[in-house]
Amino acid sequence: MPTPEDSSTTTTPLLDTESIVAFAIALGLGLLIGLQRERTTDRLGGIRTFPLIALFGALTAHLSLSGGMNWLLLTGLLAMTALILLGNLDRLRGIDDSAGITTEVSALLIFLLGAYIVLGDKTVAVTLGGTIAVLLHFKPGMHAFAEKLSEKDLRSIMQFAVLSLIILPVLPNRTFGPYDVLNPFSIWLLVVLIVGIGLGGYAAYKLVGAKAGSLLSGLIGGLISSTATTVAYARLARTQEKAMELAALVILIASTSMFIRMFVEIAVVAPRKFASFLPPLALLFAINLVVCALAFLRNRQRQGSMPEPGNPAELKPALIFGALYALVLLAIAAAKDYFGNQGIYVVALISGFTDVDAITLSTANLAGSGSMQVDTAWRAMVIASLANLVFKAGAAGVLGGGQLLRRVAVLFAIPLISGGALLWLWP
Repeated sequence: MPTPEDSSTTTTPLLDTESIVAFAIALGLGLLIGLQRERTTDRLGGIRTFPLIALFGALTAHLSLSGGMNWLLLTGLLAMTALILLGNLDRLRGIDDSAGITTEVSALLIFLLGAYIVLGDKTVAVTLGGTIAVLLHFKPGMHAFAEKLSEKDLRSIMQFAVLSLIILPVLPNRTFGPYDVLNPFSIWLLVVLIVGIGLGGYAAYKLVGAKAGSLLSGLIGGLISSTATTVAYARLARTQEKAMELAALVILIASTSMFIRMFVEIAVVAPRKFASFLPPLALLFAINLVVCALAFLRNRQRQGSMPEPGNPAELKPALIFGALYALVLLAIAAAKDYFGNQGIYVVALISGFTDVDAITLSTANLAGSGSMQVDTAWRAMVIASLANLVFKAGAAGVLGGGQLLRRVAVLFAIPLISGGALLWLWP
């Protein structure tokens, strides 16, 4: 007869909820991808086969983990490979070579995904599974997009790959030079960021086409390069007098969208200080938006074709920006050492005539590391942006003529006055 002591030591096996969740996720992802494959003409597998493959992967991983059979997962992968080969004997014999191997690759992926759900991070596994399903589903659109890419577009993508995947990893990640502020890896990482923003704007241009309205033209042009947009539309205004008002409006919108680039750059290099940067810069951005809205309402009937932008991933401009950014870093360090904040503002004024990104990234980087006060950094950014407006107005006058200069000057007046007042009155 059992004693009370025996009853107290008897335990009921606990339900292995973690394994149940893992198998449920594997089943769900298998069903999702199987459902997509069911709608294709491929005979290898569909809504039943893919869930079975996912469960097969999860089960082999579970058994290899709990039973100490590390060889079982590899055996399962080899078995899956063999089954796929057997299912494609006609293709291997050269009888049927019309289809691709998307389903076969998907089957191997879903097997490994099922195993990873058990062995790795479930959130990552779900994200990967969803990504695979989306890639499979949007095959027609992706093929159509690839066919529309011109040689110039493909060159832009490959040049960005060179900048980010080939050059960046081999650069040393340590500081050099005077004031110990030049880090080749960090400098080139920010070059990749700037080129990536420009490439995103270029992709937006390819999606909306040359017939984008003035609002989109200015926004996209500003993301690619507000200075290049100013030059392009100033030349357009000189050759087409009817495009004068449109050109001035697009130049204003492109200059305003420069703030979007600034916000992105600050968020990337100084995320912990972003909230401190936001109030003064957001106020100036809001004022610029109001001016843009008023100018847009006045000229909303005017439309025109957006000039073809240049390749934002060219190596030469990237090298020039990298050198400019390094020069600004050195100049700021030296100016701060010799003259304090006033020296930094002079550097911002000079560099702003050519590029706002360099001073934004350098000061935000220094503020993020604690080497510069946020107040000093955002003031330097505002000074550089105001200097850049003056430069663009001058470029518009030289390339587009006095009539365009007058229109641009009127539109830039409020942003310039507001920026000066912000520097003077902000506590």
